[in-house]
Amino acid sequence: MKNRTAPMSRLAPRLAAVVLATTSAALPVWGQTSPARGALLSSNADGEEMPLDDYLGLLQRIAPAAETGARAYLAAFQQRCGRSMRTSELRRALSQGGGDPVLLGLIRASHLRDAAGEAQWAQQVRCPGESTP
Repeated sequence: MKNRTAPMSRLAPRLAAVVLATTSAALPVWGQTSPARGALLSSNADGEEMPLDDYLGLLQRIAPAAETGARAYLAAFQQRCGRSMRTSELRRALSQGGGDPVLLGLIRASHLRDAAGEAQWAQQVRCPGESTP
């Protein structure tokens, strides 16, 4: 899989920009605030999390391959972990560090219409608390 990391490293900055634009446009309450005014409400509070379908819809409008890859990632997560992924978890997978390499690989495979690559990446999805090999 070493040959796949170079193209993904070029994809990561663009994807991060898409995610930042999507989340900042959709949920302006996530913006930075002055320490004098106190912290903003947590986006993980009950009832405040953006619905997953809305988040995926925004991704689709901005980067269709990102939405398709994210759906493949969500399906693999559901199958491997036995539960649905929350929007906040998907958002973190897209934006934390350079992005989850498995998610970025699924997005790239989706963009290239590489079904074998998608299947290969989907097998590498990790569940929370699971150690990496």
